[in-house]
Amino acid sequence: MARSPLGYPVVVKFGVATFVTDEGIRPAPLARALEARGFDSVFLAEHSHIPASRESPYPGGGDLPEKYYRTLDPFLTLAEMGAVTENLLLGTGIVLLPQRDVIHTAKEVASLDLMSNGRVQFGVGAGWNREEMRDHGVDPKKRGALMTEQLGALKELWTKDEAEFHGDHVNFDATFAWPKPVQDPHPPIYLGGESEAALNRLATHGDAWLPRAHTSVEEINRVRSWLADQGRTDVPFTVFGLGTDLDPIKAYADAGVDRVTFMLETLPEDDTLTALDELAEVAAKAV
Repeated sequence: MARSPLGYPVVVKFGVATFVTDEGIRPAPLARALEARGFDSVFLAEHSHIPASRESPYPGGGDLPEKYYRTLDPFLTLAEMGAVTENLLLGTGIVLLPQRDVIHTAKEVASLDLMSNGRVQFGVGAGWNREEMRDHGVDPKKRGALMTEQLGALKELWTKDEAEFHGDHVNFDATFAWPKPVQDPHPPIYLGGESEAALNRLATHGDAWLPRAHTSVEEINRVRSWLADQGRTDVPFTVFGLGTDLDPIKAYADAGVDRVTFMLETLPEDDTLTALDELAEVAAKAV
């Protein structure tokens, strides 16, 4: 395997991040197309709904794209994608964990992992849309603390025959919960976000980091060094939602990033297949 000037293996894994909606390509043909073109993974966005008030500003600036409130349920979508592929990794990018019931989520993730023979990559985040959170009964100011407890509870549910958890936000007595995930000890948990709180959660509960594409190489290197100081030298990095410029891809490769995911726009099937051909060409040039 070729190595970068810093001694890291060059990036050899490429995935796609996207919103699958009722207006774009359907899950099955998208999954087949990704696997046929050599992409190793797909990471799907989640939003249960978008309140019409639009008080929370869109982080990307300007008007919020319609795909945010038209996105399909990620687990149903990934189940269909897993059924028509053999090796494609099935990721969430990201599940808005504080807005979800943790016991139902544990069952959904474990069921998908079982049905796909251990291909789930569980990306999670705290979310940005405060009105959306409130509609789920979540206090935005407490979403981080809630999410930290949820991650602990998920691990208990996935790994213990009799799971229980007692926290300030998540609380249940000894319970039976099956199926258990195929992956041992559970599907890898990708922590999204670049804030101090998100990184602290990564160090204590995460298996991989999912920084967004605006994250600088300097920050990649800083976080890697910081994690090592926390005793975490085993954390792979997947950069989320990259464009097609080769320079950033190669820079991330030099920094030891394990995977990059291209942002795939939500388009009809024919247009999507053309876009995937173009992304595959970029990936081929980058290795």
